[in-house]
Amino acid sequence: MSIESPTTIKKAGGKLGILMPGLGAVSTTFIAGTLAVRSGLSTPIGSLTQMGSIRLGKRNERREIAIKDFVPLSTLDDLIFGGWDIFEDNCYEAAINAGVLEKELLDSIKKELEEIKPMKAVFDKNFVKKLDGEYVKSETTHRDRIQALRADIQNFRKENNLERVVMVWCGSTETYQDPSDKMYNNLNDFEKALDSNKNSIAPSILYAYAAIKEGVPYANGAPNLSVDFPAMIELSVKEGVPIAGKDFKTGQTLMKTILAPGFKAREIGIDGWFSTNILGNRDGEVLDDPESFKTKEVSKLGVLEQILEPEKNPELYGDLYHKVRINYYPPRGDNKEGWDNIDIKGWLGYPMQIKVDFLCRDSILAAPIVLDLALFLDFAHRAGLHGIQEWLSFYFKSPMCKPDLYPIHDLFSQKVKLENTLRHLMGETIITHLGLDYYYDED
Repeated sequence: MSIESPTTIKKAGGKLGILMPGLGAVSTTFIAGTLAVRSGLSTPIGSLTQMGSIRLGKRNERREIAIKDFVPLSTLDDLIFGGWDIFEDNCYEAAINAGVLEKELLDSIKKELEEIKPMKAVFDKNFVKKLDGEYVKSETTHRDRIQALRADIQNFRKENNLERVVMVWCGSTETYQDPSDKMYNNLNDFEKALDSNKNSIAPSILYAYAAIKEGVPYANGAPNLSVDFPAMIELSVKEGVPIAGKDFKTGQTLMKTILAPGFKAREIGIDGWFSTNILGNRDGEVLDDPESFKTKEVSKLGVLEQILEPEKNPELYGDLYHKVRINYYPPRGDNKEGWDNIDIKGWLGYPMQIKVDFLCRDSILAAPIVLDLALFLDFAHRAGLHGIQEWLSFYFKSPMCKPDLYPIHDLFSQKVKLENTLRHLMGETIITHLGLDYYYDED
């Protein structure tokens, strides 16, 4: 497509459905939080679409506007929620079991939450070895499972009288899948692999395939392969569907993408960055399996290398030792704790240390990401965008990008890209932050 601003962007009319594979801690925190906000019970802190603003034009024009007033996004009142899970609990029961939000808040929206019931999930224990699926589809072949998921999407759309639907993966981290496998290289080979029921194709890929074939934008909130391979990217372009991923940027990695750009900007060297986490929710249990942890580890380890570029800065980062550990600790529940020990060096190589102890709530940080991704992906679709939406890298630990590019991990660079994309799509001037024209009269 042309990189020119679209002449028209379809209105955000009617209801927008948000489907989530996995109605666990993240999904229920997002759903309950959104219901609480639109009932006037709370505030959508952490959501750029709801609380963020954007500068337009020159600084001396003093044009600052709320993003939700600048970009035609669906309102919270127009959102309808649904999803799949391997447990039959309704959304209220699942939220109580997750233990993230206070019961008093959940009770105030109990009726609405109880009405949201999961559809049977596509599940394969080989990809999530620490969980046992109880509420799963009976279909056994890839094609039959995809067809069942497509039928679910169609029924969800029809039963709720929806204008549009988006899908955000909020399920578990699957075991590591090698993206270099030949079947992922192009759509033709991948279709053959589906037909032959190749057992290395994970459930998250089937959800993504079903979504794209139904014209539903898809965001991957886990480090799973999902849509991050050439065949699925090819499919998304062919079907005219935007995709984004992967792995919600919360907790420790969020801190790294805030701190590391600052160190690099000031030419501060780093000898080592040791990171360890304890968490006790379902995510922690799943990551206790080494094969699932490898998927997460690959996602988390790439952040510093791209930001610091040790090959270009060998004296500062050439010998950087970066280690990441995740430990399952049930008493902590969803309240993850992340420790970072950072060995830095300054003028003349003198050593210093920084220690960060982030006692965070993973699902609280992830919930507004789900909301923003759903609204922005729907906007992208209405603007005629398709394929990888790199401008949404702001929300991901391991951002997808075109294969011949490298991903941008710097949170602040990602924010500039996101805002400039919105300006571009809405026909506003891109802001470069040069600013010399304020000081020099060109005449």
